[in-house]
Amino acid sequence: MSNAKVSKIIIKGVTTDGRRFRPSDWAQRLTTAISTIGPDRRVHFHPKVNMVTIDGVNCVVIDASLEEDEPTVFKFLLNFAKSNNLETYTE
Repeated sequence: MSNAKVSKIIIKGVTTDGRRFRPSDWAQRLTTAISTIGPDRRVHFHPKVNMVTIDGVNCVVIDASLEEDEPTVFKFLLNFAKSNNLETYTE
């Protein structure tokens, strides 16, 4: 990715052939997979990975700086998108 102009990568809950990705809570599951449990016993989501809805479609937004800060987590997220044929784009 290493493009200085890219500030975020968006994984869209739509496959490359236009079908909506299932299960419908995939974005929550994915962001929970990289979350931690804090001393307060609550789930703490990664500050550089967020769930959003864009035009009615569940998406995961990744801060591009994650590639440098935590390359393993970054690769995990992009590999998830690739292995499930999910649309991705940058902003």
